[in-house]
Amino acid sequence: MKIEGQNLATDNVSVIEGETATISCRVKNNDDSVIQLLNPNRQTIYFKDVRRLLVLWGPPSVSGIVTYQQGLSTQWHVFVYDEVNSRRHTRNYNSGCHRKKALKDSRFQLVNFSDNELRVSLSNVSLSDEGRFVCQLYTDPPQEAYADLTVLVPPGSPIIESREDVVSEGNETQLTCTAIGSKPAASIRWMKGEEELTGETTVEETYDRMFTVTSQVTFAVTKEDDGVPVDCIIDHPAVKDLQAQRHLEVLYKPEVKIVVTYPEGLPREGDSLDLTCIAEGKPHPHQINWLRVDEDVPPHAVVTGADLYIENLNKSYNGTYRCVASNTVGEAYDDYTLYVYDAPTTIPTPTTNPDNMQDSRAGEGAPQKIDHAVIGGVVAVVMFAILCALIVLGRYFARHKGTYFTHEAKGADDAADADTAIINAEGGHNNTDEKKEYYI
Repeated sequence: MKIEGQNLATDNVSVIEGETATISCRVKNNDDSVIQLLNPNRQTIYFKDVRRLLVLWGPPSVSGIVTYQQGLSTQWHVFVYDEVNSRRHTRNYNSGCHRKKALKDSRFQLVNFSDNELRVSLSNVSLSDEGRFVCQLYTDPPQEAYADLTVLVPPGSPIIESREDVVSEGNETQLTCTAIGSKPAASIRWMKGEEELTGETTVEETYDRMFTVTSQVTFAVTKEDDGVPVDCIIDHPAVKDLQAQRHLEVLYKPEVKIVVTYPEGLPREGDSLDLTCIAEGKPHPHQINWLRVDEDVPPHAVVTGADLYIENLNKSYNGTYRCVASNTVGEAYDDYTLYVYDAPTTIPTPTTNPDNMQDSRAGEGAPQKIDHAVIGGVVAVVMFAILCALIVLGRYFARHKGTYFTHEAKGADDAADADTAIINAEGGHNNTDEKKEYYI
């Protein structure tokens, strides 16, 4: 930030501890007035053995060449001697406040001195150098402008501590990150893998305007967090890419899966069954057991570690077989349901059950072998029965074709013609006009 005081201009300066700061006093339209720079204690900075020897002011004891006092007055004589251009500027001032010793510090170096600028560098800056430097222009009255020097102190390497070295899944863990000795106070961020976490931060001011920052983060872990890095990232204007990392170690109970090694297709009577139990956990499962749910395992079944082998299957072995694995965190299991099919009358085509290896029953995901011969026989019998029914119905209708009886025609069977039949019918001529019925 540029700061101006009448004809003077200067800038605030921030510098990292141990590095070099540059302070510049600039003059607009200088009328040959002398520029000087004072430290925060208002001591004049003294330069020696440079191409341009600049002595701004001081008591008569300074090198015995620059200033003098006439009698008891407060007159101070200031001159600048330019060895290259053989120029000398002389000024007299009546200012008692200037009676301070000049600051002789070899860390100060004159970078530029001209009519319009005084530029000074300060190497190996320490925290004690921090403060307000004063640019003075020796007009009458003197003019001043101020440059604030801020010293930045980076924190030390952050330290991550954990409440416990290992944590079981489902439990909470707590991590603490500390950044010691910084100015200004640092800020701390947390990252778990690609996820940003929110921590609780406390700031403590220690000696000499230094700060210690502590951040705590608490979260629950799952088995997926095992081996995931947690980063404590320090943000500070004096340093970049400062962080500490810790990898989580999470214990979790086993994950269990039963795999059918044999047979490849449906288990049938007389076949053998070979099951393998695959169990993974942290720590590795120390025990694997086989059992049959609600019943005993067949007496001739062989258990070898994670394998269960049963030979010469029959339907009495049907049931649910369970593999149980356990470690120090807990236990888990997987089930396999066995359903034994009849032995085939012919050599069947091998079938597999990739979608459901945990159940041998055809009704629960296993593929079924369709007997096309049985279906064809059933269809043939049905068609034959339909054909026989059609033949019987045809003969029945053929035998009864043209036969028709009415009560009105009783007694007329022996008549020679139709008129005679009508006359001879029951009721005689009296009924002739009342009811007549003809068969065509």
